Amino acid sequence: MFNLIVSGMLQSEHRGSISAVRVFEHTEKSLSARYKPNGILDAQGVSTLPTIFMDEGTDDEIARIGWLTRVELRASDYHLQYAYDPEMPRLTNAEIYAAAGDLGIDDWEFSRNHWAIKDADLFQILYRREAKRQPLPRVFQMSSNPVRPKLVTMMMPFSAEFDGVYQSIKAVLEGASYECRRADDFWLHAHIMQDVVELICTSRVVICDLSGKNPNVFYEIGIAHTVGKEVILITQHMDDVPFDLRALRCIIYHNNQEGRGKLAADVLARMKTIA
Repeated sequence: MFNLIVSGMLQSEHRGSISAVRVFEHTEKSLSARYKPNGILDAQGVSTLPTIFMDEGTDDEIARIGWLTRVELRASDYHLQYAYDPEMPRLTNAEIYAAAGDLGIDDWEFSRNHWAIKDADLFQILYRREAKRQPLPRVFQMSSNPVRPKLVTMMMPFSAEFDGVYQSIKAVLEGASYECRRADDFWLHAHIMQDVVELICTSRVVICDLSGKNPNVFYEIGIAHTVGKEVILITQHMDDVPFDLRALRCIIYHNNQEGRGKLAADVLARMKTIA
C-alpha cells in the first residue's frame, strides 16, 4: 500500500499541508476504516507507508517518493512533515500517469488536491515498469537467479599461466568462508558466455585480472560494471590497464609464489571492506 498526496501546498522538500476534508478521497472504504478508525487519522499507521508527493497535472510536474515523518491536524488542515527517499529518483506526473492503472489511481485524481491510500505495491510497480524500459542484451540472457552473498567470481585468461593465481586466491577466500569460482569450474549452458554471465550475475564480487590485456576479460569487466557488481581489478603490469580503467584502484602482483601469496592477502583485505 502507499499514500498518494496531491497538493499545491507542498511548499518545500520537508513540509506541506492538505485540507482535512480531502483526506482519503478516492480510497477504498476498508482502507479508510483501517487508517482512520472512529474518524481519527492513524498518523503512525500512515507514516509506515511509502508516499507519492505531487501537485496536480499529468505533464512534466515533479513527483517525489518519500515518507511522512509527522502528521498534525491544525484547524481545517493536516500539516505534514516528510522526507524524500534518496534512493528514488525524481519522477514526473506524466510517468505516474502512465502507471496509473497499475497503481489504482483514477484519471480525475490528477486534477484534484486530495490524500488517498492505494492498495498496490508502489516500489514493485515502479521497478517493474523501469525494468521493462531497460534494453535487454541480445547475445546472452541475464540470470534470474538470486545473488549468492558469499560467491566471488574470477575473470582471467584461460591459460595455465594463471592457474596458480586462481588457486592462491581461491584457497585464501575459501579459508575465510567465501566461495570462489571461475567459468571453467562448471558447465550449465551450451554456450560458455552464458556461464560467464550466470557467474557475474549471481556473484557478490567479481575479480578481474587485466594481465596480458585479454579482450575477453575486458568484455567481462564491462558486463560486471553494467550490472552493478563490486569489481576488484588485479594485474601484473599497470601497462595492461586501459585508460578507461586507470581511475580505478588496481592491485599489482608478481606471478611467483611470494607474489601470489601477497595478492591473495590483499584481495581478502579488500573483500572485508566491501562484502
